[in-house]
Parts: sequence; structure tokens; C-alpha cells
Amino acid sequence: MTKSSESGTESGTPPRAAREPDARGKSFDLAKLLAERGGERYELHTAHLNHQLPRMLRTIGFDKVYERAEGPYFWDAEGNDYLDMLAGFGVMGLGRHHPVVRKALHDVLDASLADLTRFDCQPLPGLLAEKLLTHSPHLDRVFFGNSGTEAVETALKFARYATGRPRILYCSHAFHGLTTGSLSVNGEAGFRDGFAPLLPDTALALGDLDGLERELKRGDVAGFVVEPIQGKGVRATPPGFLRAAQELLHRHKALLIADEVQTGLGRTGDFYAYQHEDGVEPDLVCVAKALSGGYVPVGATLGKDWIFKKVYSSMDRVLVHSASFGSNAQAMAAGLAVLSVIEDEKIVANARTTGELLRSRLAALVDRYEFLSEVRGRGLMIGIEFGRPASIGLRGRWTMLQTARKGLFAQMVVAPLLHKHRILTQVSGDELEVIKLIPPLTIGEREVDRFVTAFTAVMDDAHQGGGLMWDFGRTLVKQAIANR
Repeated sequence: MTKSSESGTESGTPPRAAREPDARGKSFDLAKLLAERGGERYELHTAHLNHQLPRMLRTIGFDKVYERAEGPYFWDAEGNDYLDMLAGFGVMGLGRHHPVVRKALHDVLDASLADLTRFDCQPLPGLLAEKLLTHSPHLDRVFFGNSGTEAVETALKFARYATGRPRILYCSHAFHGLTTGSLSVNGEAGFRDGFAPLLPDTALALGDLDGLERELKRGDVAGFVVEPIQGKGVRATPPGFLRAAQELLHRHKALLIADEVQTGLGRTGDFYAYQHEDGVEPDLVCVAKALSGGYVPVGATLGKDWIFKKVYSSMDRVLVHSASFGSNAQAMAAGLAVLSVIEDEKIVANARTTGELLRSRLAALVDRYEFLSEVRGRGLMIGIEFGRPASIGLRGRWTMLQTARKGLFAQMVVAPLLHKHRILTQVSGDELEVIKLIPPLTIGEREVDRFVTAFTAVMDDAHQGGGLMWDFGRTLVKQAIANR
């Protein structure tokens, strides 16, 4: 038998490195590196990455050091637990380190697959596409990329090519990503400023069917991209809007693109948020975030057969749209494991029932607290909005904050939730008085109780006009004035 000149193994057997460790790489010890340098995390970011991130975290007192995480919880070095109601902006749909996803990744690494050869067809992408498509049977094919913004970029390119038209419509206050194409359909000026020229686009008010029809009559619209529930502000499309928009778009030979990057895979109590409305069948659907299991970045664009066949119209165009790391084995294995857990553990049903419990208990507080304006959302995607109180004393405090900068009151609520109650939340957008809750979809009544108890305590402090919350508010006001 022949021997491999490099590994010394018999032909047809894997090289030793695929089966057991050898002397190579002994100089690298990840655990040792983290033990020696992990304490420098904020200094390293300041020196080498986005220097404003550690500055912002220190300003609002979020410069914590978390040692480990599991499910919907973090722990610090002292062993204190923190409830995660943010889920990494929705990435951690199953919480952190779900054992099924962890095992799938160990298994795929141990399999030593011939991954990303570029000139073969591995089984895992086909299996994941097949599984994803069972949840949207009107769609036929999938393109795998690496992120939500890349999924949107794919949809924009496919819509423009399939229709032969240049313009994309989107909604005011939308968020679809930050790469150039997806930035063109971003409804927040603060993200767009300084990055022009962008793609031809037009913004519409959420729910504006008349505006949609007016723009479609111009004959140059390729598609309309929409979040069934906007992440910024947690605002759902009005009842019946998606179906009516779909009918208008198809009448004018344009496409409906559903951005389910944050709302998909059970977040809203349906597998996809667009499924809440009967008869809605988008031409293209974008997913990402939770599909990763919180481990390996992945994005997917699902679409109709005729769209894909137009884009990939010949063998000459086989790579006309591709991604170097798209369909990699680790991401595909994570995605398959995630979908299995979603089915086996009835994650969608849990998001629906637990979300309704959380939303209803918070909504019951609206009449109790003047600062609390509205609680809205669907499933485990909930927005808590604050507004101008009626009583003169509280109104004066509200006005002071609004004069300094809009959004400070919501930030004042987020801060004591973390510092006093060890619960991580987020303000829903710049200059918005809205807190968005997007916890792991695995939470239950225990976590609902903890959050509602803590939120009630923070609201009590806010209405009493003293304590940690208003001390922090004065710090925020000073910072806002200094930044003018």
C-alpha cells in the first residue's frame, strides 16, 4: 500500500490531525490566553476596535464582566445571575449554549467534512434548505449567506434582477441592515448620513397603502421590503396591510419581501410573523439571527422558483451571486439543530403563551403608572412605551429629560433594571421612549415573574421621584448637554 508523504498514514485513511491532536498548535492555549488577558477586554476594545463602545458602556454603567452564560442567564465573577431579556439582539433564540446545538457543532467538527471545496454539493445545505422550506411551503429555494443584512442584500439583488426594475420601497423607521444595499432601505437617517449615494429607494409610512399604490404606478418598482413587526419601536403592520400590499405589488408585477431576520423562527408566536395574517405569501423571505443557534453566523434568503431561475439562468451565471462562507458545514449543522429544537421543544407555542403572559401582565400596569403609555407586541417581541405624565410634578421631570434629549427616560429605566435587578434590556431605538423585550424563546413563568416584579419596582421609584433612577437621569442629562 502507498503511504502519504505528509502524514505517514495509509492511502484512504484520514490524516492524523483529523483524528487526534499532535505537536502542531501547542503554542496556542485559548484558556491560558483568556486567563492572562481577559481582564483587559475594555482596554483592548478602546485601543483596537470601536473605541466608542467601551466609552458608551462606561457612561451608562453597563461595563460589566460576565464570566459565563447558559439559557436566558449570565453570571459574573461573584456568581450573581443576570436575566437576559435582549438575547443578543435576537440571535440567542434558544438561549446560550443549548446542548443540542453544542452537540451538533462538536459532531460536525469531529466529522472532518470536506467543507467548502466550492466544486461539490455537500448534503447539509440541502437538508437545511429542505427543512426551512417546510415552514413556508409556497417558497421553493434558499440562498445561504452569513448574516441578516446579507440576506436582505440577496433579496434586493434578486428582486431587481427578476423584475428588471431598479427601485425598492421600504417603510419609515425600518431597519434591514447596515451594508450599502440594506442601508438604502433603512428608515433611520442617523444610519444613512454620510454614506450616500445609495440605491434608488422610496420610504413609505408603515401601513400606507395609498402611498404604495402611487409609487407602484410609476412602473419602476422591483419590490417592497417590510418587517411584519418593526424592530425599531416594536410596531406591527396594521391588520390586513400585508395582504393588501401583496395584491397591489403583484398587480404591478413587483415583489413582496418579508424581512424576518428578527421576527422569524418563532419570535412572534408564529414561525414567521407574516403568517399571523391569512393569505400572505411573500415572494422572498429573509431570515438569520436565531437560525445560528447563537454560534455560527448564518443568513438565508428563501424565494420562489421562478426568481431563482431568472437569477441563475445559465451555467455561465452559476456564481453570479455567492458567498465564500455561505453554506459552511458548521452553520448548516447549527441551523438544523435549531430547527429540530424548535419542533421538539415546542418553542413557537412557548413564545406565544409566555409572550402573552408577559405582555398582559405588563399591560395591566398601564393604568397604574403615569409614565407608562402602552405595552404592545406579539409573542416574545414586546415594546414598552413611556409617555408624558398627567400630574404637574412628574410632567416637569419628563419635560426636563425631553429637553435634554429624547429617549433618556427609557434609558433611565434600563439602567436600574440592570444595576439593581440584574436584568439586561435595551432601548428600542435612538430618541425613542420604548424598551424592547426580545428574550430567549425558552423563558417561562419564572422569568416573567422576575421581570414584572423588577419593572414594577423601577416604576414605583420613578413615580416617587428619587433614588437611583433619577440620580442616573441627572448623569444622562449632563452627558446629553455636553454632547451638543
